[in-house]
Order: sequence, then structure tokens, then C-alpha cells
Amino acid sequence: MISVALLPEGSVSDEAARYLFRGEDVHYSYHKLISDVFLSTAGGETDYCVIPIENTIEGSVSLHLDWLVHEVDMPIQAEWIYPSIQNLIGRAGEFQGEEGGVDFGRIVKVISHPVAMAQCLKFLRANLAHAEWEHVSSTAEAVRIVSENAGRGWAAIGTSIAAVNNGLDVLQSNVTDHNNNYTRFLLVGRKPFEVRMSDKFKTSILVTLPEDYPGALHQVLSAFAWRRINLSRIESRPTKKKLGNYYFYIEIEMPLDSVLLPAAIAEIEATGSQVRILGSYPTFTFEG
Repeated sequence: MISVALLPEGSVSDEAARYLFRGEDVHYSYHKLISDVFLSTAGGETDYCVIPIENTIEGSVSLHLDWLVHEVDMPIQAEWIYPSIQNLIGRAGEFQGEEGGVDFGRIVKVISHPVAMAQCLKFLRANLAHAEWEHVSSTAEAVRIVSENAGRGWAAIGTSIAAVNNGLDVLQSNVTDHNNNYTRFLLVGRKPFEVRMSDKFKTSILVTLPEDYPGALHQVLSAFAWRRINLSRIESRPTKKKLGNYYFYIEIEMPLDSVLLPAAIAEIEATGSQVRILGSYPTFTFEG
């Protein structure tokens, strides 16, 4: 049996993990905090952890990337894209208008994860600007809190599965600002991912430039450019060792065992830059 750590049952992480491991015998270990998700796998309690790393609307989830880089030393084993469909959830009878439908004016508080709320800002500003907005650790946690506080005028932003699990109603479906709202997930752990195959691979690396070396970043990028190696992402983040000192997180659309990539990395290291391999892994796209 495969064991997987992730954010609470009914979260988008839960939906995404079940999509990736569909048909497999899996034990899911749920945690409220992303730190506990990481630590479960780092400590050997689970084989893998599921980490949301980027969203169409909100971009990078910096906290999760920092944990991957600074707090644990485990390789990325897979990547997949999954749609983030958020809904307004509560008790329909509690917010029923005089002419039927939902009376948003009766909602006094809306609860969710900050990233989920950011994905629904247009809806929230148009319909729930009067209400208090409260952030919690996950969308599933938000729905659970609402389920335990009947009659208080509280609603949550979350998944339809979380609504069913907690005996609540979907008051308004798909309240995200854009229809193409997707989240990119990483599967992290020490065990190679062999559940399914893909014809697409990526490699993620960290590059720390040498100090007092003008043009070092240009040389790093040139090592990829002249070999026609495509980079799908490059992001700078503080090393947390010295003010103004950054590393570069780079995603490369090529497996590490290709002919060109090892030579590019060797050229980068020859400049005095430090290169850390975070993983070379298959990537999957959601197919509804």
C-alpha cells in the first residue's frame, strides 16, 4: 500500500491526489498544516507528500517552495496539473432569500484558505464585501468550521466534496475569477514514482551564484540557451543567509539523463555557482 501525506480531506490537494493515484491502493494521511505534511514524509511516516506549488491566479506558493528548499531534503518525484474549482458552501436554509435562492446579505462571515480566497476576489467583492473574511489553514478546514457553527451566518469557500463530507450545501458553484484556474502539485518523497508513465519530464534545480561575479546569471542562462534547452520557470528567492543573497529556482523541460542537460549543469558549476538537483520527474496534465 502507498501512503501519502496531504492537506485535509476534501481539500483541492485531496482531490488532486486521488486523481494522480486513481486505481491504486493508497492510505491518505491528512494534516492541517503544510509543515506537518512535509514532516510526515521526511520522518518516514508516509511514502510521499502532496505539495501545491503554483496556481494560475496567485502564482507561486512561496511558503511551500521555501519548505522544499530550506526545511527538508527530499526529491520531487512527479508533477501534475489539476483544476481548482472553488464553491461558496453553507446551509441553504440559513441563507434563503424571500423569493428563493441565496440571500448573500445574510452571510456575516466567509472562511477559507487565503489562496482560495484570492482566487475568488471578484465574487467576494461583488457579493460579500459586507462580510468578515477569515483565513484558515485549508479550504477543508473552513468547511468543517462552518459545519460546526450552524445558525451563525458563516459560509466557506471550498470544494464540493468537502460540502458533501460535512453535510452542507453548495450555495454558489464555481466562484473562482477565471475558468482556467489550475493548481500545479508536486509529489515529494524518497521513493521513485512508478504508478504511471508520462512522455513529458522536467528537472528542477537550485542555482546559487558566486558573490562578486558580474554577469554570473547571464552565464547561467547562456548555458541553457546555446544548447536550446527550454526553461519553463525561473524564480529568485532569498537564501535566508544574507540580505541581498538569492538563489534561483529553475525548471527545465528535460530529464536529467538527457545528453545536453548534464553538460549545461557542469558549465554552470564551472562559473563557481552551486547547483542542487531537486528532482527529475514525470509531469502529467489533467484530462477530465
